[in-house]
Amino acid sequence: MTSRIQSASPAGPHGNGSGQPPYPAVESADGLAPVPAAGLGELHDTARRIAANVERVLVGKPDVIRIALVTLLAEGHLLVEDVPGVGKTSLAKALARSIDCTVSRVQFTPDLLPSDVTGVSIYNRQTGEFEFRPGPVFANIVVGDEINRASPKTQSALLECMEEHQVTVDTSTYTLDGPFMVIATQNPIEMEGTYALPEAQRDRFTARVSIGYPDQQAELAMVDEHSGHNPLADLAPVSDRETILRLIGTVRGVHIAPEVRRYAVDVVSATRQVPEIRLGASPRATLHLVRAARAQAALSGRDYVVPDDLHTVAVPVLAHRLVLTTEAHAARRSATDVVRAVLHRVPVPQGSAR
Repeated sequence: MTSRIQSASPAGPHGNGSGQPPYPAVESADGLAPVPAAGLGELHDTARRIAANVERVLVGKPDVIRIALVTLLAEGHLLVEDVPGVGKTSLAKALARSIDCTVSRVQFTPDLLPSDVTGVSIYNRQTGEFEFRPGPVFANIVVGDEINRASPKTQSALLECMEEHQVTVDTSTYTLDGPFMVIATQNPIEMEGTYALPEAQRDRFTARVSIGYPDQQAELAMVDEHSGHNPLADLAPVSDRETILRLIGTVRGVHIAPEVRRYAVDVVSATRQVPEIRLGASPRATLHLVRAARAQAALSGRDYVVPDDLHTVAVPVLAHRLVLTTEAHAARRSATDVVRAVLHRVPVPQGSAR
């Protein structure tokens, strides 16, 4: 569905209409000095190199890789849900290795404790004081493998750091360096030995993607290229954290017209009024939808958002947050079906906004 709205980027704090700086600055990785935002040209070039790097590992899934990049640039977190063996962990590790930053990996198991994720205070006999030992969450990119195999108690260890970019242990609060992104994989909840993610946990993930099985040509290419060699072993970074911070500043400066903002609110509000939905999308979902639409627009080479950007990211951003009624499950309706129906029902803004 294509809208006729043309939301020109105004001169001022958001840009000059040309896609070039000025854009809002973001904090540096050490939080000490602001990092100037990049232009759309640098963003497109960097995103292309990262995507090409990831495609060496995950063959034939450009749409999935694009959503991963959208989530990264929107300062969000990504949930990759699918059956075993389709490349969930490979996607997460390939994206992490494509950026020269700190990376950690957590294998979620039923006996994993919250302190195994956040860190723990250990008593030092020599000094007579407790010393904090940071956990794997203290990294720029945290890969959580099979997150729903741990108990909800352990899953909840990620709640504070995902939302507030900080960790509180024994009354002390520790700030996480930016950029910070959690890439979690999970198996479908029908599989043995899994726990459903709590609603609060799912709501903190900006987007959810399912990789799906590759087509025959992609699977044949994968067999030819990967059967005797692991491409992850040769994957080298093509960007660094300072560059990603600059690109995030670019995305923050992408203009979104009042009509498009209202459209985003209308779409999210409509999910709360559908009879098949027991729990609709939250106000946090609206913020994530707008941020993801900004990133999608920037990746498309524009410094303004159009309704098509919202349509592109709506299903990955909204579907995993919805809780269906028993009747909807019985009718074999999915959250994806509901989001698409809402997009068809809510009027798209028409005209010009400047």
